[in-house]
Amino acid sequence: MKILVEKMTNQRDIMAIKKTQVKILVTGANGYIGSHLIPKLLSRGYKVRAMVRHHQDLDIYAWSGDVEMVQADVLKPETLAKALEGVSFVYYLIHSMAAGENFEQRDIQAATNFANAAKAASVERIIYLGGLGKQDSLLSDHLRSRQEVGGILAGSGIPLTEFRAGVIVGAGSLSFEMIRYLTDRVPLMICPKWVFTKIQPISIKDVLGYLAMCLETKESAGRVIEIGGSDILTYGDLMLIYAQQRGLRRFILRVPVLTPKLSSYWVHLVTPIPSSMAIPLIKGLKNEVIVENNDALQLFPNIIPEDYKTSVRKALEQLHPYRISPIKKIQVQSGSLRFSKFYTQKEGMIIESKSAQIAGTPGDVYQVLERMGGENGWWGLECVWRFRGLIDRWFGGEGYACFRSNDQKVCVGDQIDFLDVENVIEPKELLFKVRFKLPGKGWMQFKLDPKEPQRTTLILTAFFAPKGLGGIFYWYALLPVHRIIFTIMLKKIISKANQNADRDASVEPV
Repeated sequence: MKILVEKMTNQRDIMAIKKTQVKILVTGANGYIGSHLIPKLLSRGYKVRAMVRHHQDLDIYAWSGDVEMVQADVLKPETLAKALEGVSFVYYLIHSMAAGENFEQRDIQAATNFANAAKAASVERIIYLGGLGKQDSLLSDHLRSRQEVGGILAGSGIPLTEFRAGVIVGAGSLSFEMIRYLTDRVPLMICPKWVFTKIQPISIKDVLGYLAMCLETKESAGRVIEIGGSDILTYGDLMLIYAQQRGLRRFILRVPVLTPKLSSYWVHLVTPIPSSMAIPLIKGLKNEVIVENNDALQLFPNIIPEDYKTSVRKALEQLHPYRISPIKKIQVQSGSLRFSKFYTQKEGMIIESKSAQIAGTPGDVYQVLERMGGENGWWGLECVWRFRGLIDRWFGGEGYACFRSNDQKVCVGDQIDFLDVENVIEPKELLFKVRFKLPGKGWMQFKLDPKEPQRTTLILTAFFAPKGLGGIFYWYALLPVHRIIFTIMLKKIISKANQNADRDASVEPV
C-alpha cells in the first residue's frame, strides 16, 4: 500500500512538473471564453501566455498578473512570431463577428495567418472552439465561417482539436444574453418559425471543462468533437424555461413571415445587442445545432453535461456586483468637483457610476462614508429618500427607517435605514444592498482608490438587476432623480472629506 501511495504521489509530481514546463497561448484572452478559460488553466497548474491586441484590455481581470501578456493581431502576421515563440499548445478563440459586414473574409484571413505562423513556430497542437451544424445543410454565414476556420487550422498540418458547440449558457455569453434580454423585456414575443428549431445548449462550465481537459487527453488530437448539454430543446423552449427560472410569465406568438434582418433590428431595439451582431446570430437560428455523435462522452467520461434549467439557474446566480465579469476602469478627470460618468448594461445588470477625485487620503473619505445614515442622513435631498420610503411602505415594505444597527462602525450584516451592509473593506470599499421593495435587486457601492499622496478617487456605483419589463421602466423613470441625488451626495462627501483632510493637516505630530 505504501509503495502504491508513493508511486501515485510521484506521478502527480511528474504531472505538475510537466504542466509548468508547458507554455499555453490563449488567443482572444479578453473575450468571453478566453477570459473564463485562463483562470481555469492557471488553477490546473499551467503556464499561460495571453494574447490581445492591446495590453490594457487585460488590466481589469484579477488573473492578469499571473499570466504573460503579449500584444499581437491575427490580421497582422508580422506580430504573431513573438506571440507563438516557445508555445506548445494554442487555444484559438478569435472571431470577427463583432466587426460587422464581411466578417467571414476577415475570419478566413486571420485563420490563414495564424495557421502559417503556428506551423513555423512548431506548435504541438491547436485547440479551437467552433460551431455545431450539419455540413451538408445550408449553413448560415456565421456557422459556415466557424467551420471553415476549423478546416484552415487543420490544414496547417498541426494536430487540431476542434470542439463544436451551439448556444453556450452563461452570464456574458452573447447567445445567452440575447435570450435573457428578449425574455426579460418582451412579455409577448412575436417570433418567426426559427423559434422552433432544435438546439442543444451547453453550460459554460462544461465548455471550459472540455477545453481544459483535452490538454491531458491525447486521443482528442486530430478530431472534431461535438459538445452539448443533456437537453435538446427549441429556441422557444430556451426563452420559456428562462422565464420560468426568472419568475416571469411569457408568451410566444408565431408568425409566418419575419425576416432575420427585421428580427435583428427588433433585437437591437429592445436589447443592448447591436444589429451587426444580432443579424448573424439570428440567421444561424434556422440551422439545427445538435450533437450527432457521442465522442465527447467517450473521450471525457468525467464530464456529465448539465441540463438547461441548471445552467440558467447558475447564470442567474451571477446577478450580483461581485459576480458579473469586470468592467473597464473609469477614467476620472482631475479637479475635486469635476465628475466622470459611466453607464452600461452588462449581463442583466444596469450599472451607473459617478466618480471624482478628492483632496484627502482614503482614510479621510472613509470616515465620512462610515457616518452616513441614521440621524446623519445621506447628505443629498433627504426629503426624496424619505418620500421613497413612504412609497415603499405603501407597497408593504419597511420604508425609510432612519435607523443604524451599529452607531460606531459599519460592519457586514448591519442595517442602515433602507440598506443592508453586504461588504466592508476598510478604508477601500462599502457595498450596500437596497431593502426597498423593487422590481429587481439593487445595490449601492462606494470605492476608494488612492491615486497619489493626499488624493483619492471616490467611485459611487448603482447596480440594478431589473426583473421583467417593470424593472426596466422603474429604473429609467428614476434615472434622472438618481443622477441628481448622487451628484449632490458626492459633493457633500467631498466637502466633508476635505474638512477631515484640513483637520489632519493642522494637527502637529507628537
